[in-house]
Amino acid sequence: MRVLVTEDDENLRVAVEASLRGAGFAVDVAADLPEADEAVSVNAYDCVVFDRMLPAGDSLAYVTDRRRSGWGVPVLFLTARDTVADRIAGLAWGDDYLVKPFAMAEFLARVRSLCRRNGTGPAPVLRFSGLELDTGRHEARRGGVLLTLTGKEFAVLRRLLATPGEPVRRADLLAAGWDELVAPTTNVLDVLILQLRGKLGDPPVIHTVRGIGYLLGRAGRTDQRGE
Repeated sequence: MRVLVTEDDENLRVAVEASLRGAGFAVDVAADLPEADEAVSVNAYDCVVFDRMLPAGDSLAYVTDRRRSGWGVPVLFLTARDTVADRIAGLAWGDDYLVKPFAMAEFLARVRSLCRRNGTGPAPVLRFSGLELDTGRHEARRGGVLLTLTGKEFAVLRRLLATPGEPVRRADLLAAGWDELVAPTTNVLDVLILQLRGKLGDPPVIHTVRGIGYLLGRAGRTDQRGE
């Protein structure tokens, strides 16, 4: 799920971006409306987050113009403007409205809900060999036991579950968990896979494919170190 965050307060922008990435989202950021306009013109987003009052003006006017042109991406407004009139105006053209200061957990829940709303149907539940990933609830289970996964672990496991039995390239797994910010030669993926294997338990289902990456398969395969 890819999200654009437009916020001119650098500290808040950095905190929101870090929280979203930690929850498994791919994130782009903008400090003002011109940057946001360029981003939405060339990228597809599952949700866009706007601070209301930005240096170039009120983002509500920008979203209103976009909506009138048929733009349908879900929008969450973040703002200190908390009057009933402000909320009504924001919800007239946006999809959700969160007043500052806010709890980051609530923010993530609202973004996740808007991203699901942007889908073409119910969020899928992916299953393989007793492993179950509920992408809507953001929950993972094996043998019915709830697993505690980080956002990146969930994102990488989701990518593997999308094509069980087929090798997934390292670059694709890195893109799923870290998007474009991590170098292909980094070992963060190998560390994460090691942690995932420990959490998933036996029999092992994540296997290394030399020279390619990893695959999700049934027990009995011989693991080799990926390159």
